[in-house]
Amino acid sequence: MRCVIARFPFDLTKSGVLESMKGVKPEPVTGEFVIIGRRHYPVKQVGQAITRQDRRDFSAGEVLRAMSRLGFTCRALPEVAPARIESSLQQASTMLGTPLSV
Repeated sequence: MRCVIARFPFDLTKSGVLESMKGVKPEPVTGEFVIIGRRHYPVKQVGQAITRQDRRDFSAGEVLRAMSRLGFTCRALPEVAPARIESSLQQASTMLGTPLSV
């Protein structure tokens, strides 16, 4: 399949991507990722491995489109709800506990 990543045309195949990623240890996933085999790779790591370009030269969207067109599963990490921040009064009240009834 012919695709354009960072203004350069590439002829990519699923087997070619699998071969490029063979033996590559996945970095920790912090955003979008591609499932190749049983491993989860960050999109930028896959793009760098298959194009041999610097990660700053292409967008994650370009690689996501190419990988999904080749039949790879692409996902994004679910958003984590922000932790509830208590005021100092609420923290003190929690530390003191609830009053005992006599």
